[in-house]
Amino acid sequence: MTWDHPRGYDPLAAATREWRAQTGQDIQWDRRSLQDFETFSVEELARQYDLIVIDHPHVGQVADAGCLLALDTVCDPASLAAIAAGSVGASFPSYHWKDHQWALPIDAATQVQSWVPGRLPGPVTTWDAVMALAGAGGIALALRPPHSLMSLFTLCGLQGLTLDVTGVDLFPPEARLAYQRLSQLVALLDPQAYDQDPIAVLEAMGEARSRIAASPLIYGYVSYALEDFRDTRIAFHDLPLVGAAGPAGSALGGTGIAVSANSEHRDEAAAFALWVASGPIQTRVYAPSGGQPGHAQAWEDAALNRQTMDFYTATRATLDGAWLRPRHAGYMGFQQQASDRLNDALRGGEDADGTIAALNRLYRASL
Repeated sequence: MTWDHPRGYDPLAAATREWRAQTGQDIQWDRRSLQDFETFSVEELARQYDLIVIDHPHVGQVADAGCLLALDTVCDPASLAAIAAGSVGASFPSYHWKDHQWALPIDAATQVQSWVPGRLPGPVTTWDAVMALAGAGGIALALRPPHSLMSLFTLCGLQGLTLDVTGVDLFPPEARLAYQRLSQLVALLDPQAYDQDPIAVLEAMGEARSRIAASPLIYGYVSYALEDFRDTRIAFHDLPLVGAAGPAGSALGGTGIAVSANSEHRDEAAAFALWVASGPIQTRVYAPSGGQPGHAQAWEDAALNRQTMDFYTATRATLDGAWLRPRHAGYMGFQQQASDRLNDALRGGEDADGTIAALNRLYRASL
């Protein structure tokens, strides 16, 4: 099971064809929507599928449920170490929880900025420029849960705050400034933003007649940087700066490939996972087939960067400085509840201190 976007399906289909040619083993991939990918129960999927593409905030939940295979118990340690060494940002450790590795990174992503050459002379570099462009109608933002919360996380990082995932309050009082920046930006946007995820924003940006010139906080999607993917090519770049912290603290995303603990083919499934996450396959098969690899060998490949308007080199600093979200068993429930509560606050123009306090109450309840 993977997710329903060319970036989520096409590279796995291409890798499966090569795997079948090499081993004689076939893999059939099903797809679920991005919304289901972010919210659907991995435990339920593990009852039906051998291989499951997941995102890292699920790992605490799945570790407690025992529904995924701990890959370090079946995979060659040297091969795992090679993938770990080639991980971009915190992609590999994001799937490590309670002394076990629950998935291998096949896709690396974090919130970066997207912009359209021809509509802008270059990427937006400062938050003041973001606000000016928003006032002119040139900015879009994905606010459909959980993306509003991801933007709040990222804005905290951009102002130099490190959110403490080990404490009882996730947001310090200074996070009110990040909320205020988000609220001021959202007030200038079309209300349809509340119904848009990153794919919807990028699809709108990619229309030839679109006025959208940039999205300052959006998960990178290399597909839209490829020639002929949509009417208009979209470039990606490091985050615009808020203060002196640099492009740090973006909310890490990406996906990993996991093996069901219920699988009757666990050895074969684990071997495929190890193979598809390796540097050579990520570079030679996965990325050229429309994937957004998780391995540095692919991110540093000159040909792949030429084909994607330097997607990888232009966003690498943001990815390497990305923030790893909480991953405890109650986090996924918090993520949905906090995103809904945040959107209510943004719609209603609620004050920053009250909103941050409400989010912290939800976080404490999730622990």
